[in-house]
Amino acid sequence: MLYYICHKFNIIETKKLHIVSFDVPFPADYGGVIDVFYKIKALHEAGVEIILHCFNYGRAIAPILEEFCIKVFYYKRNLSPHLLLLNTPFVVNSRNSQILLNRLAADNYPILFEGLHTCKILNNKLIEHKAKFVRTHNIEHDYYKSLSLAESKFSKRKYFALEANKLEKFESVLTHAQGIAAISKNDNLYLNAKGYNSVHVSAFHSNNKIKCKTGNGNFVLYHGNLAVAENDIAAKFLLEKVFSKTNIPLIIAGNKPSKELILLAQKNKNVKLKHTISNEEIIELIKDAQINFLPTFQPTGIKLKLLAALFNGRFCMANSQMVANTGLEKYCIVEDDLDRIINNLENYFIKDFNQTEFNFRKQIESSEFSNSYNCNKLIDLIF
Repeated sequence: MLYYICHKFNIIETKKLHIVSFDVPFPADYGGVIDVFYKIKALHEAGVEIILHCFNYGRAIAPILEEFCIKVFYYKRNLSPHLLLLNTPFVVNSRNSQILLNRLAADNYPILFEGLHTCKILNNKLIEHKAKFVRTHNIEHDYYKSLSLAESKFSKRKYFALEANKLEKFESVLTHAQGIAAISKNDNLYLNAKGYNSVHVSAFHSNNKIKCKTGNGNFVLYHGNLAVAENDIAAKFLLEKVFSKTNIPLIIAGNKPSKELILLAQKNKNVKLKHTISNEEIIELIKDAQINFLPTFQPTGIKLKLLAALFNGRFCMANSQMVANTGLEKYCIVEDDLDRIINNLENYFIKDFNQTEFNFRKQIESSEFSNSYNCNKLIDLIF
């Protein structure tokens, strides 16, 4: 099959690859761009020559990308409100460029489209001669439905709901891809059940080695981008349902918290909210915490914050929605019942994270969650 694809689409031995990114992937400071940036870095280290195309809508040009790519192009994202009136999703329509299409059409190198967001031209006749692959970061219509349910503002809730419907219809464009790299096992199962040629290639991330500290910390940590409704809901759950019933110290770390979250945190004497904080500072908090507690109520994709906690932190607690069918369940304390959550917090807060725990965690380094493993899978898919 791979030989047939290479022959049909004239892929030559020199491994050159176009990557079309939905955003400028540096700084690598949120889930999607973390995956893109560390994927680019891993492919470069594996000898792949990358021509990177980035849609830009507020992030600065990133010279560091030129260290890993032979060419980097930037395209302004079209945020015109009239695009909301069209039948295809706004997140797709706003990432469209004739200049990009012409550049992609000018050679025979394969293309990796990052996310359904970048697939507006996937079925364009000008690139029929190309091998085309898509990296899916979520089942996007499910993700947008979840965003709609989590959103309190009516206008945003309506927007997410409309986008979800459009994304579900638009998803069929994936039939024009020769292969799909799904970020999670659940997504991979869904895509293959739909008849797409999908393989599971887990998330790329900044962690290569386990850096957990042995011994004990003196606080529990929750971290995430607090401007995202999903993370706001999880943080409020911890404040209202868990840490209001225990004296264990909690730090919530993440930028742009809601006013409601700030007020809730101020009511709890055992809670600190750190909301002007860098990624580097968050990693240090992850390392120093006794427990990284990461609940979610939106079981889509794979959460990179979970990988960050497991590579860098001591004990990791999660609910079943965070870890279901990820392969990371065995490294976490998984609980959904409130009483048992509090009991586990109190038990593990005084437990030593010893060398045995550290050695068990080190198994992740050589698992399907290592960048080198997933880089090889992606190269096998594309080349």
